[in-house]
Parts: sequence; structure tokens; C-alpha cells
Amino acid sequence: MKPVDVLILGSGIAGLSFAIQLAERRPGVSIRVCSKADTLETNTRYAQGGIAAVTDFTADSFEQHIRDTFTAGRGHCNKNAVRAIIEAAPERIAELAQWGVPFDRNTEGKWDLGLEGGHSRPRILHCRDRTGFDIVQALLRRAGSYKNITFYPGLFAVDLLVRNNQCYGIRYMDTGNGEIKSSYAKITFLATGGSGQVFRITTNPEIATGDGVAMAARAGVEIGNMAFYQFHPTALAAGQSNPAFLISEAVRGFGAYIINAEGERFLFRYHPRGELATRDIVSHAIFSEYGKNKMNRVYLDCRHLDKTKFHRHFPGIADRCRKTGFDLFKTPVPVMPAAHYQCGGIAISLQGKTSVKNLYANGECACSGLHGANRLASNSLLEAVVIAHKAAVDISSIIDYIAFPVFPEIPGNPGRATGRKIMPDEVKRIKRQLQELMYNYYTGKTAGSRTEKEVVKIRELVSRKGDFPKHAGSPSRELCELENMITIARMML
Repeated sequence: MKPVDVLILGSGIAGLSFAIQLAERRPGVSIRVCSKADTLETNTRYAQGGIAAVTDFTADSFEQHIRDTFTAGRGHCNKNAVRAIIEAAPERIAELAQWGVPFDRNTEGKWDLGLEGGHSRPRILHCRDRTGFDIVQALLRRAGSYKNITFYPGLFAVDLLVRNNQCYGIRYMDTGNGEIKSSYAKITFLATGGSGQVFRITTNPEIATGDGVAMAARAGVEIGNMAFYQFHPTALAAGQSNPAFLISEAVRGFGAYIINAEGERFLFRYHPRGELATRDIVSHAIFSEYGKNKMNRVYLDCRHLDKTKFHRHFPGIADRCRKTGFDLFKTPVPVMPAAHYQCGGIAISLQGKTSVKNLYANGECACSGLHGANRLASNSLLEAVVIAHKAAVDISSIIDYIAFPVFPEIPGNPGRATGRKIMPDEVKRIKRQLQELMYNYYTGKTAGSRTEKEVVKIRELVSRKGDFPKHAGSPSRELCELENMITIARMML
């Protein structure tokens, strides 16, 4: 693969908005956007609720959004990051709209602002219940109009090329023959998403195995706050689908209730805001409620809501529930907390800079300090577009002064052990074991019933399997993903 000025790993909102911002400023800079699966398969496309931003300054303010973010983050937010990102929101929202994102408007032609848990005011811009999908579609159309942006789907990155604390690109797996090859770049930009597949129940797609953070950790990049993982309280609890189908927090903002097996709106026993408390509080309450009834079930109740308005706002959710066998307006729907968002990650500045020269990161794989211990609903898409803009401004000013890397090839598979062959069935077994242990650990931790026995089990697994050898030859993608998941699990403990 030919060298490129800027190599982006990830085609969600973090990677695409950065590519567009840079291409607009520097049409002569070559930009390659690589994706692990097809270009549309990202965490972003599954975002239903929307993007949080203050746009109505008569009913809302930056200060209120800042306070809500700090409250949700439980004192672990970075003050400078919170203020800078929230105050940059209006300009970035206007830009997304200009790029073709079809945010919903009300009958007066103004933004139709939704309300979600943890927010003191309605401030969520949305595209019905498919906001992430519509954003990615719009960004792909926009990015495709620039001649200096090229796409490379189906690329599986294996490791970063780092020497003397400087990044020169990546090593990746050739999907044709499994060989490990190199791709060099002046700037490497990680936008690889989260790591929800570390858990048995998650809203994240199957590709979310924490690859970017794991690669960065192996290369000695600074990582922060990996113990902070957010569970979304209302995934559909029906069947064994992976990922679990998310029922947006905006449904509760619309007026839906969460009830227990006795029909009680029990959340008010845990927090005065009830269904509109933050995700960590609602998830904790649900896990606690599980221990009080034999069925271990709680439900989302929409029976009292206006059916016509609901279908207008949440057509995808209503359709998915119907196909699963639930009529939202006749019976409550069983829901459960699911691993949803990685609040920690690769430590970055507001310009996306990491601790390694010429390596940047953005989005869920990164940690700017905005989210703290618990992300405020719909702040993640905002963070991604704001940091993408700042990173593009920074990189456009320095790219001409960076020489194309000279990084000598090392024969074989550098940095990857060889030895006995580990069979696919063994990989699957270890993966399932890890997912089960991590889900039990975190849900017990959330409910306040974590045991030392669980911690010991996980530590035994990750210490025993964390450095297992690869195929005597080339590693498989499944094995590399498992190694990445185990690396992530180690950092979360």
C-alpha cells in the first residue's frame, strides 16, 4: 500500500468529520479512510438518540449543559474539555446541517429538541430514531465529493508502527492471504470506536473489540480512565441477539416509564428524577431491582403514550419491537442494561493529540476528559465533531513540515509471537468466557455486589491467555481481536 499523508482508521463520525474538515482546508493532502468492515458499519450508525447541543439560548445555556455534564461524570470530567466542547457546539451543528444531516424540525421550522436522562433542558438534535445512520450517510456523501479522500474498507489493523515515540503508520492484515503488511503515513488518526464486545451483552456491533486502544497500549501510548464503562439501561431483553437492540433514552424523554414486575415505577426510590436520571443511576437501579424478584425482569411501559406521535418520532424502535413480538401500546417491553459506551481510552488533547508524535485519536477510542466516569447522553457525537475540527486545524498547519516516514521492514510478523496453533474453537471458547466474566463483574460492580472471587477469575483468565502464541505463520483476525479484548479487559480491572 502506497504511503499517504494522513491515514484514518475508522469511518464513523469521528473519522469522517475529521477527513472532511482536513480535505476542505488542504485539498492537496492525501487522506485514506480505512474501515474494519464495510464503510457504513460503525458504532455511529447505531446511535439513535441524537447529538446534544445548546441551540436555544432563551430556554437553555452553556452553563446548564456544563453542569449537567459534570453531574453525569461524577466529578471526573476535565473542566477545560467540558467547556471548550460544549461552547463549540452551535457552530459544529450548523456545519453538520450544511453538510446534509437532516435534523428534525418542528412546525415552526426550528430544531425539534428532545430530552434525555441527565439533561435539565431539551437540547438533543435528532433525525427521528436513526440519527447516527443519517449522520454517517451524510458524511459519506460529503467525503466522497473530495478527490483527495480515498476509502479502504475491510482493512484490519494489527499494530501501530511506533519508534522513538513517533508513529509512522500501521501494520495490517491482508484479507486475501492473511499476511501482515505495512502502511506508512505522516499522520495516523485513530477513530476505531469502542470495545463493547468485551461484554456478553452489549449494544455495540461485532467489530467493537477495542482494537485502537489495544494497539495504542501495546505501543506505549498513554491510556486513561478505562475502568469507566457505561451501561445503557434499556436494551431490548428478548432473544440472544448480539448486539442487543437499543431502545433509545429519548423514548424515556418522550414520557415512557420503567416498571418492575408489579407495575411499580420503582426508579423514584433511587433518584427523584426517576426515568430521567442519568444512565448509571438507572442501570444501578435495574440491577438492584433484579435481586428483588425471581424473574429478574423490568419493563419499558409505553402504553400511555400517544401512538401517532410515537411512531413519528421512533418508527424504527416501534417496528423492531413489533417484529420481536411486542406491541408497545398493548404490553410493556422487557429491557435490560447492556454495555454501551467506553468513557475512557487513548488520552488526547482537545486537538486529538496523543502522547506519541504524529498519532492522533478521536471518538469513543479516545479520552478527552469530557465524559468523566459516566457520559451524559448524546454528548459523544458532539465531542467527535468538535475534536475533529480542532485536529484538522492543527494538522493542516504542520503536515507540510512532516517528512514521509522511512521505517525499515522487519521480516516475518514483527511484534507477533509465533508458536503452537490455537484452534478457532478455542478462540471462541475463551472469548465467550471473557465476555461472561466481564459482564458479571461490571453488572455486579454497578449493583454494588462485586466479589473478589469474580476479580480473581478474570485476572486468571487474562494472565493465562493474554500472551498466547499466534499461528506459526500469520495470525488470524479472530485471534488478534481476542488478544485486543483481553488487553482491554486488563486495563478495565
